[in-house]
Amino acid sequence: MTFAAAAPAGLDIVVSTMASDAHTWNLVFLQLFLEERGHRVTNLGACVPDDRLVEYCRQAAPDLIVLSSVNGHGTLDGLRVVPQLRARPELSDTSMVIGGKLGITEEDDAKACRALRAAGFDEVFTGPESIERFTEYLARRSTAVPA
Repeated sequence: MTFAAAAPAGLDIVVSTMASDAHTWNLVFLQLFLEERGHRVTNLGACVPDDRLVEYCRQAAPDLIVLSSVNGHGTLDGLRVVPQLRARPELSDTSMVIGGKLGITEEDDAKACRALRAAGFDEVFTGPESIERFTEYLARRSTAVPA
């Protein structure tokens, strides 16, 4: 009797900052947070140029792309990079989220959430309940991915 290898649980996830953001602890946290939940994570690091992010994701074809910002420029960077990601046929249906400090005020964050969703992100996570909302999002995404 032969047994087929079981499909690995969890999602293939790319985490990254964007070109203007040099912060790394947020990425380390996200990587550990996701790996503890059974996901496979590639951490591209800080100050990732748009073309590198797009090309890596195009080749890797992850289940989810998670962009994180701490410097307050996340909205500007996200609005610039998400159309580039969505323009690639290999990524047009890939789940993409962004979170962190997207602007310099909470009022900026409210406006940013609408603009970033309209630009192509599936979800935007900011504010004190963002990690809980992200956890719920992951649970929904994990059950939606075929084994």
